[in-house]
Amino acid sequence: MNPSTPATGSDSKGTILVVDDEASIRRILETRLAMAGYRVVTAADGEEGLAAFHAEEPDLVVLDVMMPKLDGYGVVQELRKTSEVPIVMLTALSEVKDRILGLELGADDYLMKPFSPKELEARIRCVLRRVPSATAAGSGARPASAQGIEVGGLRINTVKRQVFRGEERIRLTGMEFGLLELLLSRSGEPLSRADILTRIWGYTPERHADTRVVDVHVSRLRAKLESDPENPELILTARGLGYMFQRIVSS
Repeated sequence: MNPSTPATGSDSKGTILVVDDEASIRRILETRLAMAGYRVVTAADGEEGLAAFHAEEPDLVVLDVMMPKLDGYGVVQELRKTSEVPIVMLTALSEVKDRILGLELGADDYLMKPFSPKELEARIRCVLRRVPSATAAGSGARPASAQGIEVGGLRINTVKRQVFRGEERIRLTGMEFGLLELLLSRSGEPLSRADILTRIWGYTPERHADTRVVDVHVSRLRAKLESDPENPELILTARGLGYMFQRIVSS
């Protein structure tokens, strides 16, 4: 594990853990992200990455897929057992099914290698915007009527960004809650995959495969929120377009 690299400015934007077995990539990202204002920690394999995560408690993880000792998929699985930390995966795998496996396991986004560090920085900013600060979550700035929604046996608190079924809290990542919040805000209105990708992930799809990010996150949300994910009643498919949340009728 590489010692923490301080941000160049007086205030760090947060800590980013970069896990990649290619030393050149670690060096480039360490320099670029530090210049962008982040505190950076690096690790050279999956096991080292997990140790660094527990020691440093980063705000986001940039994670390579193909690594020795423990690959990126294994790291995602371990992290998602206890944490909703944002994860952006880096992959050189060409098959779409291989690229989206990390998303299915719980990653928030992925970039194909070779990639532009500038594009990675943009993805990081977007993902971190979906993570609420403690101040915002507890401020209670919104009116009480806007804080809670009850639908389909769920209680959704849009201020604290929490979802409950009865007394059980359903854990969602920041991107998952952002997607849920968007669908709720437009309940009864179909949204295209491209529109969802632009609004939540912050970029316009260049290929049809790009929108699979949306499909995987919808599938993850359904698995967590629906009584029968194979026959969803909350997050509906708008055939030929995208998705919509069932129309919410105010009582």
